[in-house]
Parts: sequence; C-alpha cells; structure tokens
Amino acid sequence: MSEKILKINGIDICTESFGNPANPAVLLIMGAMCSMVYWDDEFCQKLANTGRFVIRYDNRDVGRSTAYKPGTSNYTVVDMTDDAVGILDEYQIKQAHLVGMSLGGMIAQVAAVKYPERILSITLLSSSLFGSDNNNRNLPPMDEKVLSYHANAAKLDWSDKKAVANYLVAGSKILCGSNHIFDEKRAFQQVTKEISRANNLLSMFNHALLKGDDFYEDKMKEIDVPTLVIHGTEDTILPFEHALALVNEIPGSSLVTLKGTGHEIHADDWDTIIKAISNHTSIN
Repeated sequence: MSEKILKINGIDICTESFGNPANPAVLLIMGAMCSMVYWDDEFCQKLANTGRFVIRYDNRDVGRSTAYKPGTSNYTVVDMTDDAVGILDEYQIKQAHLVGMSLGGMIAQVAAVKYPERILSITLLSSSLFGSDNNNRNLPPMDEKVLSYHANAAKLDWSDKKAVANYLVAGSKILCGSNHIFDEKRAFQQVTKEISRANNLLSMFNHALLKGDDFYEDKMKEIDVPTLVIHGTEDTILPFEHALALVNEIPGSSLVTLKGTGHEIHADDWDTIIKAISNHTSIN
C-alpha cells in the first residue's frame, strides 16, 4: 500500500494500490467532491483479500491530484473517464473491473461505452444513469435537506480547519440511512485526512461545474459488460429510483438492495458490498 503520483493526460493523478498486482484488477472511482480517502483503508484491504488488486485514486480537483482554481471548469466527465483508463495504462493493466461511487459510477458507465475492450465489468454504487434526463424519467431530485445544509458552505471560514472538519462530518451524517449508526469517529478521521491531503480543498467544488458530452448522452443501453448496481433505499442524493432506472436501461444488469442505507459506504454494509463485488468480478 503506497501512494504514487502518475502523469496522465498532462496532469498529476495520485493513486494507491492494495494487494497483489498479479490478481484481477479492481479500480475504485470515488464520487464528486471526495478524494480516494472515502474508500476506507480497511474496506480496500478487505476487498484485496478476496484475491483482487485494488487501486483507488484522487480525481482531478481533489486530494493530491491536479487542482484547478476554485470556481473554474477545465474538464468534462469524459476527460475524467480518460484519466481512469490512463491509470490502467500506467499500471500496465490491459483489462480491469471498475467500481464507481455516485459520479464514479457515471464515469464507469462512460468507460464501458468508450473503452469496452478494457472493461471486464462495472459496479455502480449509489449512482445514476450518465446523461439521463431525469425529468423524462421522473427520477426524484436530491433531498432538499442536503441542499439546505450545503447552502451554508459560503458562510464557512475555510481557513479554520476544525470548523471545516466539523462541517464535513455533519454533512456526512445527514447522508446516513436509518439502518445505521453514524460512525462519527471514522468520519472525522476521513475528513481530517481529506483536509490535510488536499492541494486546494475548495477546488472540490469545481465538480459541481462538470459537464458531460453530447455523444455519450443516453448511450447506456449500449453497455455490453456485466453490470452490478448496489444502492441504498434511503439515498437522499440519488434516491433509489435511480438504481431502478439503471437496472431498467443497462442490459443484463443486476441489483443488490441495501435496505435502510443512505448515500454512503457504511461499515455495516462492507461485507455485503465486498461479497457482491467479489462475486461479480469472478465472472471474467
């Protein structure tokens, strides 16, 4: 387990690996505004212990990867997809399984369309259809309480690390489903690490300015790799109906339902999630 900075598509991408490189590769792709630390160390190691070579990384604008000036838009979701496949190139991996959380799941979908020869399978955690017109599908939006909470971000003194940590922890807490007890200690450890690692913490908000690519809009019906959807029934960012839309539109996809789980990878669900990923990535 060691971090390394790779030069990919002219930028720096920070990666870290777990397990034996000779094992089947699983690339973990985190969601918007979050670095790879939210793929918990213990989770990554447990997944590696199933006989997988696990790689996690910081997307652009988070963690130790290239960060742009806050409030600017410099790339698209497709560029982020190219970054993910660039990581496989740097690790000399011809084919891999992709596991994406939220936005990471959308990146995995684009990869499955753009680079089908490189992708063995995709697992979509708490995600939604890339490029979907939610109005046409009647998919519910993000819960208002989440939007209301993060409206306070502008009032926060971002130079006060303790205040920022408390803000991020509380933000994580409101995403926790009723079936779980929020692990404040673990969350505080993650956000503290997030703050200390970030090249520019405020750059994470650039993910809110992300654009797609018209070419890939609604091409998910063309995905021809095994697809697993894992989703909590109490997800307030991307409600459960988004999981049903994924299963409905991606051919041959299957669903693992996490009852009472929110928009989170809670330790209570690790065994279920890891077993599902292990089984799914054993098909190739």
